[in-house]
Amino acid sequence: MDYFQLSQSIGIDTLINKKLLAANNIFRYIRRGEVVALTRLNNLNAEILEFEVKATSKVNGEIIRELEFPRAAIIGGIVRNGKGNIALGDFRIEEGDRVVVCCLPDSISKIERLFI
Repeated sequence: MDYFQLSQSIGIDTLINKKLLAANNIFRYIRRGEVVALTRLNNLNAEILEFEVKATSKVNGEIIRELEFPRAAIIGGIVRNGKGNIALGDFRIEEGDRVVVCCLPDSISKIERLFI
């Protein structure tokens, strides 16, 4: 991570850090809900989580604009039947959808509760 700023200044836009990869995989298993993927955005102190919507999830059957979603989080997109969808306010989330959420660390527990 010491070389991250340097790498960007010389035109390298991707770094692979074994420690961060391992940490992301560990976080994936300790998070609640059906977390399919997790990425930590170090420069922004944010995380991108991908949840699979279960029948018991609070978001199942709900329209995005009607969700009590934390202000420190945003739905970036929804994958349904292998096709990506832009998360607009009138989109209804259904069981089996994969919802991509970008959030700050303090809102993760609230987000997880929506997908349990």
